[in-house]
Amino acid sequence: MVHALTEAHRVLKPDGILVDLRPAATHRRVGVVCNGIFRELGSTREKFNDDWAANRAVAEVLHTGLFRTEWSRRFDCRRVMDTMDEFRAWIDEIVQLNNLPPHDWLIEEVESAFNASSGKTNIVARGPLVMRVLRKLEVGG
Repeated sequence: MVHALTEAHRVLKPDGILVDLRPAATHRRVGVVCNGIFRELGSTREKFNDDWAANRAVAEVLHTGLFRTEWSRRFDCRRVMDTMDEFRAWIDEIVQLNNLPPHDWLIEEVESAFNASSGKTNIVARGPLVMRVLRKLEVGG
């Protein structure tokens, strides 16, 4: 990722900005919302090695003076799903992208709660995002 950030520095115009927007390295909390009340059922179990490596890469390019942090924010993000099929597709994507064991236990928990709920029910995954705005600095000039 250091190479990618170095390339971004090369192609950005002077004083240009780079936006780094990624999920924070925390497990997503999953539950159901019924009648406006969130009931947490479990969380995803991702590995965060790639996230930590990306954080180190950003720290490295900041340390070398290619960029400075203009501002950084952490904010909550909610993914709302209406059906079990949509939830299964989301979990399958997380499992595949992160090379994780199946999350069948979580699917079963959510399905049981979803089917037992009365009224309008949604499946919700909560987790923070981190957004950094980096300003290009001129090197050696």
